[in-house]
Amino acid sequence: MPAKSDDPSKTGFGEAPHYHGHRERLRDRFRDAGPDALSDYELLEMVLFRALPRRDVKPLAKTLITKFGSFAETVHAPEALLKEVGGLGDSAITEIKLIAATASRVAKGQVKQKTVLSSWSTVIEYCRASMAFADKEQFRILFLDKRNQLIADELQQVGTVDHTPVYPREVVKRALELSATAIILVHNHPSGDPTPSAADIQMTKSIMSISSPLGISVHDHIIVGKNGHASLKGLRLM
Repeated sequence: MPAKSDDPSKTGFGEAPHYHGHRERLRDRFRDAGPDALSDYELLEMVLFRALPRRDVKPLAKTLITKFGSFAETVHAPEALLKEVGGLGDSAITEIKLIAATASRVAKGQVKQKTVLSSWSTVIEYCRASMAFADKEQFRILFLDKRNQLIADELQQVGTVDHTPVYPREVVKRALELSATAIILVHNHPSGDPTPSAADIQMTKSIMSISSPLGISVHDHIIVGKNGHASLKGLRLM
């Protein structure tokens, strides 16, 4: 029995002409003028082309952008929410999540190649790509050596929509295991608002009080959300 397709209009007779021309025009514009020449829904159309080769994906792309808000929010949306969208099957969801994974991998590679403190915008971009659109709070640590280059990037905890348990002694223990001389704390706010809470500030100070006597610096605590990011150091809260 043949595998079920995401595409209900797949007939085996080739791509329907009325949207074949539209797809070629999008591809030409992308090649000639670059991605900035395409709107969010048009870029998403191109992502969906391979998964749904015999279907007009423009209405589906517009539905996704309307539901999630932007291209970035769509590709980082939880799979459970993507599955709620009519006409979006497993193959199409895989294509969408592949874009999110690619963005995160590229950003991480850029962080690894540079001294972290001299490429702060790259660090922020990586943190946002990795965590800003998650539906649960995540706590991540970037471990640095004495040259402020990345030793390891580890996701320590995943919590609920508004809380992640963090254990300061475990954070410092892991830094010692990796011979890190500095760390950057990162977590997300699924609400979208990156404003630090009183608990965020207190947790940061608790980690600093344990790490400092052991020669481990806490360079910053970055909070990311879909509406931006906040730096506790930049806000003078640490």
